[in-house]
Amino acid sequence: MKTLIIILSLLLNISLFAQKELSPYLKTAAENNAGIKAAFSEYNASLQMLPQAKTLPDPELMFQYFITPPQWEMGKQQFNLSISQLFPWFGQLKAQEKVAAEMAKAKYESFINERNRLFMEVKSTYFKWYVQHQSVKLTEENLKLLQSFREIAKTKFEVGKGSLVNVLRADMEIAEMENNLLFLKEEEMPLKSEFEKLLNTKNLGELQFPETLWKDSLPDNKTALFDSIAANNPSLKKMAHEIVAWENQIIASKKMGYPSIKLGVQYMNMAKREGEFPSNGKDMWMFPEVGLSIPIYRKKYRAMVNEANYKSESANYQKIEITNELNSKMEMNYRDYVNAQRSIILYKRLLELAKNARELLLSSFSGAGSDFEEVLRMQKQELVYALRLEEARAMLNTSVAKITNLTGKE
Repeated sequence: MKTLIIILSLLLNISLFAQKELSPYLKTAAENNAGIKAAFSEYNASLQMLPQAKTLPDPELMFQYFITPPQWEMGKQQFNLSISQLFPWFGQLKAQEKVAAEMAKAKYESFINERNRLFMEVKSTYFKWYVQHQSVKLTEENLKLLQSFREIAKTKFEVGKGSLVNVLRADMEIAEMENNLLFLKEEEMPLKSEFEKLLNTKNLGELQFPETLWKDSLPDNKTALFDSIAANNPSLKKMAHEIVAWENQIIASKKMGYPSIKLGVQYMNMAKREGEFPSNGKDMWMFPEVGLSIPIYRKKYRAMVNEANYKSESANYQKIEITNELNSKMEMNYRDYVNAQRSIILYKRLLELAKNARELLLSSFSGAGSDFEEVLRMQKQELVYALRLEEARAMLNTSVAKITNLTGKE
């Protein structure tokens, strides 16, 4: 039931926050990815430590049979039966339970971190593939444009208004672009392989891409995003739970160095002996039996306390190191986000200007016969700006995905 609830909430998050083109792939990754399944199994395994930590040691049952029964005033002792239970020092089991509970919470945060990392990688790979897909699409469109330019140059040459050199220049550009198109198509295969690995499937089919990539945005300002890292990042929450766990382990280790109390009862089976005695042949119960288990080898318990202290200290240092690393990544990703916003505005403007310039140059070439090389150069520049625009759109969404992963708000 617990598994079902978590998976359902996970898929609910996908349906609420993912774009429709991306949502099915995130859902498939959540259901199939081996890494996320392994992390969830680790969490389930850690839950099984709770009943182990808070349970008393097994009781001891002892049976003693006398081949030659000793003679007592109350009769012949045939056998003894005793049962005893060892009780750890007050608070030891509670501290051990807290250790197990905090470690289970840490494993849960590891699972959430693995889920968020998986979603980030699926998104990042999808956006890379989108850029590659658009590169193929834009190159094919530009190839058609080049072929139309060649026809114009050929027609002008045939009517004596142009040079054969223009036709040859167009042929050179077409050959270069056709070769580049083959290269771009081949570059899609590693991305397909990476995407299939993340989704753990070989049945992707044709990937669905939007005509124009949507624009993701950040929900908070920069300061609030840094605050969200401190409050919500699963890696930091994991370390916080581990710190609490080791603090409780210190308590548990100290209490293990205290005596354990042993309580028990004993039953003595008596047979009648010759003669008349009070209680002759009457069985006896001895209750309670009280004992102590005394931990006299102190070096072991001091070492256990010291180990827990060092582990707690290490966890604190790790948390500081992770915090610094996450904040550094946040700065870089936020920089990429701002740069991507500026680049989108810039390349939209440059693309529009390049397109207008190319149309004017082509019109001029078709009429008065201006330099054909300028037409080809401007057309190539237009393609560069179109590709840069798609890269900027992908970088914007990738930086948002990375920041979302850092803030723990998947």
